[in-house]
Amino acid sequence: MFGARPNFMKTAPLYRAMRAAGGFDPVLVHTGQHFDKAMSDDFIAALELPKPDVHLGVGPGSQAWQLAEIIKRTEKVLLEVRPQLTVVVGDVSSTLAAALASATLDIPVAHVEAGLRSRDEAMPEERNRMLVDRVSSYLFTPSPDADANLAAEAIPAERVFNVGNVMIDSLDWVLPRVSVAATRERFGVGGRRYGLVTLHRPANVDDPDVLRRLLGALAEVAVDLPLLFPLHPRTRRRIDEMGVDLEDERITPLPPIGYPDFVALLAGAWLVLTDSGGIQEEATVLGIPCLTLRDNTERPVTILYGENELVGRDPERIVAAARRRIAAPRRATARPPQWDGRAAERVVEVLAGVGPGKGAAAPLAGRPTGDASEAPVLVETVG
Repeated sequence: MFGARPNFMKTAPLYRAMRAAGGFDPVLVHTGQHFDKAMSDDFIAALELPKPDVHLGVGPGSQAWQLAEIIKRTEKVLLEVRPQLTVVVGDVSSTLAAALASATLDIPVAHVEAGLRSRDEAMPEERNRMLVDRVSSYLFTPSPDADANLAAEAIPAERVFNVGNVMIDSLDWVLPRVSVAATRERFGVGGRRYGLVTLHRPANVDDPDVLRRLLGALAEVAVDLPLLFPLHPRTRRRIDEMGVDLEDERITPLPPIGYPDFVALLAGAWLVLTDSGGIQEEATVLGIPCLTLRDNTERPVTILYGENELVGRDPERIVAAARRRIAAPRRATARPPQWDGRAAERVVEVLAGVGPGKGAAAPLAGRPTGDASEAPVLVETVG
């Protein structure tokens, strides 16, 4: 099942790896949680995913309503398909809903990107992560800190597999397919430094006072470094409600943009300011300095290996950090362990019973390999 931006990128390499391995019959389900075309259909096309086998068409609504609808509609699909396994990725509402629907029907769940913790249970994503991990039979982690988190929560070690980061599989897949220089020219920043901004988390955009302070900080940063700001639909609505004209603040607003264009702009940026977890990871691999506009991160590996810095929401702190980063020379960075573009392959090896931990937590062990139709896997590429 899929729909939320980061989860498209996590699903695509898993789908390709299953098809390449043989013996799997993945069924793609799109929940419809994200309903903006540029955040759904365009991402599917850019990642060369096939048309979803099932589209639940849930659409917009409150978190509780979406959860209920996705659970109800997913249950119907599960009863029809009878998969041996449901694969969920990430931490959005669709991830939790599909995991709960599957667990209720005694269908094993594999959680890709398990074990991440921000220690902030006020975040919906944090609650989702913790609940999904509790009901999963396979927990595929992207980094050693995630392994440690699961161990601290008494998750049995035989269920946990450190495979690396599937998000980076997609990044490595798309990079050779884009032209950074051409994309920069098309967006009006060819030949000059610029920064890239993304904001979408409710804690940052739903409170007008918080959002106004953040926009004020960005306007100050833009005096020293032009900023491109692709606007999430939620953020666009809030800014329009406030009557703020970003162009008056020397910030270039953009509509939601496709994955290849975003990767090209990120790869060419001098600085990124974001509240996105996935962009922290992408910036780490690309060596781009990243200021995370949050007080915590579930991805501390990006601070350890990359150029990520938590700067919170205080305007003075944001502006000071940005000016320091703008003036600093670039430094070489190293990728975290196993962020090598092959994480999805390792996931599939474990599911096929030929990878690390063979025989442990193995709902697919002994599955038929000659007839893939006997081994359907519901890939919840969440949306």
